Amino acid sequence: MPLPELTDWQYELGGVLMGAGTSIQVIETTGLGRPPSRENDADQPSMDGAFAGPDYYSTRQVQFDAAVRIPGDPAACHDVVAALQAAADDSAVRLAGGTTMALRMKRPGRPVKRLNGRLRKVDPEYARVIHGYVPLDIEFAATDPTFYADEKTTTEIPLGWLTGGGFAAPVVAPIHVQSGTTAADRPGWVTNQGTGDAWPVIRITGPVANVTVIHAASGRQLSLPTLNLTSLSQWVEIDTRPGYRTVRRENGGNASTLLAPSSRIDFFSLPPGQSEMRWTGFDNTNTARMRLTWRDAYTAL
Repeated sequence: MPLPELTDWQYELGGVLMGAGTSIQVIETTGLGRPPSRENDADQPSMDGAFAGPDYYSTRQVQFDAAVRIPGDPAACHDVVAALQAAADDSAVRLAGGTTMALRMKRPGRPVKRLNGRLRKVDPEYARVIHGYVPLDIEFAATDPTFYADEKTTTEIPLGWLTGGGFAAPVVAPIHVQSGTTAADRPGWVTNQGTGDAWPVIRITGPVANVTVIHAASGRQLSLPTLNLTSLSQWVEIDTRPGYRTVRRENGGNASTLLAPSSRIDFFSLPPGQSEMRWTGFDNTNTARMRLTWRDAYTAL
């Protein structure tokens, strides 16, 4: 189902629109600044001050002071509150570990951005519902405090046979082209237009074997030395997103054992700006593909 389009000062949560021009007035929103930190400072022994340890972001608590306003229609007010409660009650999210829902928002001069988390609180006050007015206290816990683009970006990179990027003139015989018995590599470019690290979902489609995915600038690698995809219908998908970080095959099975011990999914991010991606593997058909899908990431709204 397509997501509703947002205009300035609107929010969307579980298919329910809030904010400007809707039946849910948003009076105040908190929690959209810098997320709280889990600090690890330690007092200096026998000295003034402390040693500053690493700071990790905690869950971002986004709170809405809102009100349903539908004059003369208390039943419609109840329907709006029920829709929000249904969004929080979705068993596909509520009962599935690691699964989140999106809070989408639009501010003037900014693209639509989203936070991923859980709807923790929908607390209505029904004292004035007979007049079509229901104050609401809504709380959304963004388990991943990073803001993400609303639209996904996808790029597909083939696995080429030519080494060194092609031929250089003058061409002198003999000309050497890989036969498919040696791992080939092909560079590609991806761009994270945000201000924070983006986390790609990487899908390798066969036929291909002995695959390594390389982020050229950092040298980080994801190696699958025992992988063997024998046809176009077979694939392996590496999900680097926080809260997911899985490796699975086309049948849905866990394939994390295919990753070499030195491969760190939790480090394989796309920094802001342009990145060169390479991948290597054995493919004598030149039909294997690597597809990267990500959302641009932002440190601020």
